[in-house]
Amino acid sequence: MSEDKHTILIVEDDLDVADMLNAYFRVQGYNVLAVNWGEDGVRTCNTARPDLVILDIRLPDIDGYEVAQRLRSNRRTRDIPIIFLTEQRGREDRLKGLEIGGDDYITKPFDIQELRLRVRNALRRESQGTLTNPVTGLPEGILVDERLSELADEDGWALLLVSLKNLEIFREAYGFVASDDVLRAVSVMIQHALRESGTARDFLGHLTATDFILVLEDAESVAEISERTSTRLEQSLDYFYPIKDRDKKAKDPNRDLSIQMCSLDASAGPFQDIDELKTTLVRNCNQ
Repeated sequence: MSEDKHTILIVEDDLDVADMLNAYFRVQGYNVLAVNWGEDGVRTCNTARPDLVILDIRLPDIDGYEVAQRLRSNRRTRDIPIIFLTEQRGREDRLKGLEIGGDDYITKPFDIQELRLRVRNALRRESQGTLTNPVTGLPEGILVDERLSELADEDGWALLLVSLKNLEIFREAYGFVASDDVLRAVSVMIQHALRESGTARDFLGHLTATDFILVLEDAESVAEISERTSTRLEQSLDYFYPIKDRDKKAKDPNRDLSIQMCSLDASAGPFQDIDELKTTLVRNCNQ
């Protein structure tokens, strides 16, 4: 049950789906509003301002993309989490939804338990002000920027970027719950490597949802931590797939889960600001 009685707005023209979601989330302890037209969704967000919107894309008047664009362009509604719930399964549709500013994109038919978890995570992220990642619990956003800003007064540090590749493709095949399990497991393995070879002041957080950044006090520890991390992850990636798919899974670096790592140390500076620092680190990975 939700202790805070968050309000969810459902914008869905399929009355059976709308009624089912309405009843389900009320039982979960949420306040629920439901409308069947895009214009009504925009209007409700402006008057009632829900904590989260579950938004269909195919609507009788304006589509869900238009609804999302209008919510994101309005100061009052621009920060409301949006979860697209739609029959449109194409990669371009998903990318368009995420590019507009959707927080999640789930295709029909869907697992109601999975949707519940996505709603919970989106609300948790919003309530925490993106201080920590809702899946891994690691710092992100402001907390990462604060730690990076401290490097201007320090010497001998190094950054290590650990990027989990192709998680989006994995998610499309096996669902959000499975992809969250992968992200959580990867974070735990990196933390173990850091505890074994790092120092008390070392820092681990998210640069993006699938990019982990390690701030290391001693630049000389990069090689050992990199080796420990890569060894753990490379030995484990296949086990994230269902048993039936492991043997037939192609070793395709463009589609299969993989890890990319790169580093940057203080000698590459000075940097004008943390944006330049992060850009340089990411550029090193793309070279």
